[in-house]
Amino acid sequence: MNYTKDLIEKFIHKTARIGVLGLGYVGLPLAVVFAQAGFEVTGIDPIEEKIKKLQQGKSYVLDVPDETIQILTASGKLKATSDFSVLKELDAVSICVPTPLRKTGDPDLSYILSVADSLKEYVHPGMAIVLESTTYPGTTREMILTKLTDGTNLKIGEDLFLAFSPERVDPGRADYTTINTPKVIGGITPACLEVTSCWYGQALQKVVPVSSAEVAEMAKLLENTFRMINIGLVNEMAMMCDRLGVDVWEVIDAASTKPFGFMKFQPGPGLGGHCIPIDPLYLSWKLKTLNYSTRFINLASEINTGMPRYTVSKIQDALNQHKKPINGSKVLVLGVSYKPDIDDLRESPALDIIHLLHEKGAQVQYHDPFIPSINHDEIRMQSVADLDKAVKEADCVVIVTNHSLYDYPKLLQDAKLIFDARNAIGALGKDNPKVVKL
Repeated sequence: MNYTKDLIEKFIHKTARIGVLGLGYVGLPLAVVFAQAGFEVTGIDPIEEKIKKLQQGKSYVLDVPDETIQILTASGKLKATSDFSVLKELDAVSICVPTPLRKTGDPDLSYILSVADSLKEYVHPGMAIVLESTTYPGTTREMILTKLTDGTNLKIGEDLFLAFSPERVDPGRADYTTINTPKVIGGITPACLEVTSCWYGQALQKVVPVSSAEVAEMAKLLENTFRMINIGLVNEMAMMCDRLGVDVWEVIDAASTKPFGFMKFQPGPGLGGHCIPIDPLYLSWKLKTLNYSTRFINLASEINTGMPRYTVSKIQDALNQHKKPINGSKVLVLGVSYKPDIDDLRESPALDIIHLLHEKGAQVQYHDPFIPSINHDEIRMQSVADLDKAVKEADCVVIVTNHSLYDYPKLLQDAKLIFDARNAIGALGKDNPKVVKL
């Protein structure tokens, strides 16, 4: 049987049965896009709470409205299950599971390995599989392909079609979403690329084919390494400007007027999120195995990792200038998600800042309209209920995440002292002794 031709016809006529393994911030939006394109989609996740919510028509991902889930589940286009045996009925599967770092800095591929083991049990001829989880170059070929084909008669590019397509989700963004962000795809063989590009091309606006899975894997790491290194550069620029008595934010705005050869990056209290703090270290780890030191990555990581401690030292200096020791001072942290207007706490620098403030004896509270509580390592906190009262009582308000919901002019009026790590106050705070910027 010609599985290449058969699968392509199924994709074109939307008769292929699609599965998405992992229903988080990447997998759920992708499942929705496939379902909206007309495919019957089954989302698979071992977390029963997610499955129950979806079956009740409720979304737990900020970028996916409840109404969308309700429409798709009612029409039968979107189903959710924790039963991996459904894989045997599917024609195509996207893998969207986490790839965190271990505390040692090594890649944690346990989620990918677990999924590969589940797929191994149910993989069958005429199946297309795309890995979307960010990882080091070679993972798709060396790990997924090997695990799925060892001990079987499946031939890659004839019976089984495998590719890598990096997720490019930017939570909270409205202009570029899953459907209109160009999708890079690299297949293990040309036939793998042909089949998977046809599949994704039926639902996404633009597919960008590349020559191999390794190119696609490396492209993702380049994207986020580029951002990490440039953020590291501008964070160091902030420290240099502080020594020179120059406003780094004004410097950045001035440089940004150049219409070519400059891209605007902004400093901050540290890196957060699912990609930028982690992905480059996958590349660094891989290159260590080849006896190569990734010097730019290592230096940028060192600078960015040190930003929470630098931020706390600046807060301490600001309190001292107002005749307040940090020990015993009331500090209110505004915004703890890793970026504005989302409910994602992963790798947020706010966690390190809160921990360091506690270490120095500060009485720390926080407020975040998107994150009602923190339960992370030794930090157990609830967002303050009365923001106005907390602002007025605080010895220092620290803006870590500049949510658009905050009333910054009122904050400037009510707070005794503001440390603004994001330039959220902007020109309103110029020459105001109550405002100290990063």
